[in-house]
Amino acid sequence: MKYLLSNKFKKPGWVLLIIGITLGILHAINNYESDVFRVNVISLFHNDTIFSENNGFISIIKDSIIDELISIMIIVGGLLVGFSKEKIEDEFIARIRLNSLKWAILVNYGVLLFATLFLYHNNFLNIMIYNMFTPLLIFILRFNYVVYKKTSHEE
Repeated sequence: MKYLLSNKFKKPGWVLLIIGITLGILHAINNYESDVFRVNVISLFHNDTIFSENNGFISIIKDSIIDELISIMIIVGGLLVGFSKEKIEDEFIARIRLNSLKWAILVNYGVLLFATLFLYHNNFLNIMIYNMFTPLLIFILRFNYVVYKKTSHEE
């Protein structure tokens, strides 16, 4: 249990996670890009392929960082929610955490296997982008569902 954060990080984590997911859905639907978020950024291997002849290792480019900001909100929010202690942290909660993590990894790789077999080109690329968030999100959903079920049966 040494790797868990204090319970006080859970609420800010939920705020970041919900805002990030909401903005992520809106961004995916509308593909919103604003000049306000266009800034100079450091880019590694900026060309289409890493091994092209004209590829410099580090470049400074002007790019919209809205998708990066959304990703950071989802990742940081998810980590804060997923790795913050419950108010009562016991062995049963630890077992639920471990089982939820195993479940999330299995479901994640099931989705990845399905996508590998049946999706191609941009559809596959989109699933791969979303797939980087699914282990954390599935873990959070499953863990909180099982904890909720446990507490509702005790009352």
